[in-house]
Amino acid sequence: MKLNKQDIYKALETITVPGEGKNMVESGALKNVMTFGDEVIVDITITNPTLQAKKKTEVDIMKTIHDIIYEKAKVTVNVKVDAPAKPTPNVIKGKSIPGIQNIVAIASGKGGVGKSTVTANLAVTLAKMGFKVGILDADIYGPSIPIMFDLETERPRAVTIDGKSKMKPVENYGVKVLSIGFFTQPDQAVVWRGPMASKALNQMIFDAAWGELDFMLIDLPPGTGDIHLSIMQALPLTGAVIVSTPQKVALADARKGVAMFQQDSINVPVLGIIENMAFFTPEELPNNKYYIFGKEGAKHLAEDLQVPFLGEIPLVQSIREAGDIGRPVALQTATPLEQAFEKLTQNVVQEVVRRNDDLPPTEAIKITTMAGCAAFKK
Repeated sequence: MKLNKQDIYKALETITVPGEGKNMVESGALKNVMTFGDEVIVDITITNPTLQAKKKTEVDIMKTIHDIIYEKAKVTVNVKVDAPAKPTPNVIKGKSIPGIQNIVAIASGKGGVGKSTVTANLAVTLAKMGFKVGILDADIYGPSIPIMFDLETERPRAVTIDGKSKMKPVENYGVKVLSIGFFTQPDQAVVWRGPMASKALNQMIFDAAWGELDFMLIDLPPGTGDIHLSIMQALPLTGAVIVSTPQKVALADARKGVAMFQQDSINVPVLGIIENMAFFTPEELPNNKYYIFGKEGAKHLAEDLQVPFLGEIPLVQSIREAGDIGRPVALQTATPLEQAFEKLTQNVVQEVVRRNDDLPPTEAIKITTMAGCAAFKK
């Protein structure tokens, strides 16, 4: 049987290049295809130097040709690795997802500091300011964003974009959301090794119809591990925000979180630190502040590490209650908490604008100064 080169090119368009989110033809990874009767030789270049990536590429090509073109085809795959040079400090090379302008990771060194709560309220505040916002809930083992957005019973639908099936994020309060929580039962534990979790994340990133977004917020799991590395390898992050409570134990882990992003091999700009549960004020004593977890610990840490301090959020029962019923407290109007989250969000936007203005205009993911200023006027 004589094989057709054009059919092979078309078949290889169904394969995604490891770590890039584009198919082999679109990305330019596929360099050449030669056919000799029932023999096929495929030359491909990838940027991922791992043996696993090379083997996966080879197997995917052979399987696709056998499944789509001819099951008895004799396939030879020549995989060349062209690993990029050491990354230039603080340079974002481009958007991995068309239409998404800024990708901000929300991280914490330890669990229980309110990272997801802060993410949810930042997102709805950005939406109230007029920005187009999405949340990727990357906390694979403990997804809570669906609860906080009253979306527990919702499921993403499939839509066809340019002939390809994509997941449509679920939307509420003007925020688009994707989470592993949409695909599991409430009492089902996600017991996955790192590669499986990374694959699920890549599907939610690259196989989703996010549309146009000014901000994608990524709610990372606590700590510094596999999921964090997978996200940073898959996406050019505009920056990271660290959430901590004021006590010493949380600050020690927050320091490690900052250090992770600032490593030479990772090099993601830290936009700043947020202090959650900063103080408690009882209703009957509105002028009193009780520093249950310590006073201004995150602020001092930010000063010590020379990163911006983005603001503080008090320990208030209504924040927890609002998250539990799926209506983030920042949606309330004319309240001190709305004002606190608005100020916090303005500081985040300001740091993103400053961050992007420090990059070469041809390579940075930009927020226009006008859009940033518009947010401050609201």
